[in-house]
Amino acid sequence: MAILARERGDFSERVAVAIVGGGACGLTAATAAAAAGAETLVLEQDPRLAGSTAMSLGAACAAASREHRRHGIPDSTEQFYDDVMAKTQGRADPELAKLIAHESGPTVDWLTEHHDVELRLDFKWTSLGHSHPRLHMTPGRNGAELVALLDRAAQRAGASSMTEARVVDLCVDRQGTISGVGLERPDASREWLGVEALVLASCGFGGNPRLISEHIPQMANGRYFGHEGNHGDAVIWGKALDAALADMTAYQGLGTLADPQALVVPHPLLLEGGWMVNQRGERFTHENDNISGLCVPVNKQPDSRAWVIFDETRHQTCLQHSAEQRELSAIGAIRRGATLAELAEKCGLPPGALQREAAAIDACRDQGQADRFNRRFDDIAPLAPEFCALRVTGALFHTQGGLVVDAQARVQRRTGGAFSNLLAGGGAARGISGPDVTGYLPGAGLCMAITLGRIAGQSAARIANAQSP
Repeated sequence: MAILARERGDFSERVAVAIVGGGACGLTAATAAAAAGAETLVLEQDPRLAGSTAMSLGAACAAASREHRRHGIPDSTEQFYDDVMAKTQGRADPELAKLIAHESGPTVDWLTEHHDVELRLDFKWTSLGHSHPRLHMTPGRNGAELVALLDRAAQRAGASSMTEARVVDLCVDRQGTISGVGLERPDASREWLGVEALVLASCGFGGNPRLISEHIPQMANGRYFGHEGNHGDAVIWGKALDAALADMTAYQGLGTLADPQALVVPHPLLLEGGWMVNQRGERFTHENDNISGLCVPVNKQPDSRAWVIFDETRHQTCLQHSAEQRELSAIGAIRRGATLAELAEKCGLPPGALQREAAAIDACRDQGQADRFNRRFDDIAPLAPEFCALRVTGALFHTQGGLVVDAQARVQRRTGGAFSNLLAGGGAARGISGPDVTGYLPGAGLCMAITLGRIAGQSAARIANAQSP
């Protein structure tokens, strides 16, 4: 990968707006740019459009959307901003947090009402840092469906996509403007494409061990559960261009990655009364205190493993809304016991351990008190036979640091000012999680993807249209 000197007139093929990456950010940007009248091309390195989005729940948080008004929920952009700053202990960039808070709801409404990407407010994922229900997701509640709907929206708006087209070089002219890109095709041949504006939507650097060791050393030997193509291309180009980078130590973690099945165990199992134990059968944390940061205490347990303990009633409820739970059930990952003693035996846990933890939880519930981790079970029914368990580990899902962008999604120079025609969004850009894993709000990754994607696409179209004769 390189930054090459090349003038605008050096390209025989040109496109007004090129977008690197075909996930949620890239496809939203493509929809916005094409809808604004710019010739738009998405460049995706894989054989199909998917990326980290397809591996996710497909949920984007957003404030004050029409879904909120439809359900009578009094959310506001100011409250969203306050929640971001509280979650990050004031360490998120305030201007970016305000931008996302104000534009997230309109972005969801724009996708739903103008581009047939139906995003419904979800009530399974509540609190966890959000003052109101804010997660919006497609009817099928999965990331692959979101990708498919966004792809359809981009095509209807007039955008095109090219798969198996890995962008390996950025070209810059004498004025420091991005003049084009160099593509590598599956047969190792190179193609060159001139651009009027370029959007970097290639997600983060979770799949680059060197960058993880450099910026997030505590996860250098941890599990990575993200798209393997997230090599940090935008970060690498940004460093070469002397662009501003920030919050490179931040990431979204997973504390409930099924081991060894590598499927995400749905967190509503814990939200609705489940709990976790380590290999000694002991609880070790407040399971719902920080969904992203849960990976940290899980990875501190013996063998970096833990068990999610729940029951058949909660399992059946979860089956209704979680494709992952259905798959975990189908492949036999769930262990069951008519009693907690039988469940412990099937999980290889010490005799009596699960009964002791259940009794401690019941005592706190009966007394109306928080447990030793400050978790409350007052209004939650106790687990009942048949009892269930899933073994999990902690993992890194995707990074949250990246290129610094302004309110138009233009990439900022380290020395000040913005690149005139280079934009970024989603995981390629700095997020609203502050500098570490504990600042991540559920749905913030896809919120950044679609919100900055829309802004970047609209800005790119303005830049490109201004160059038209």
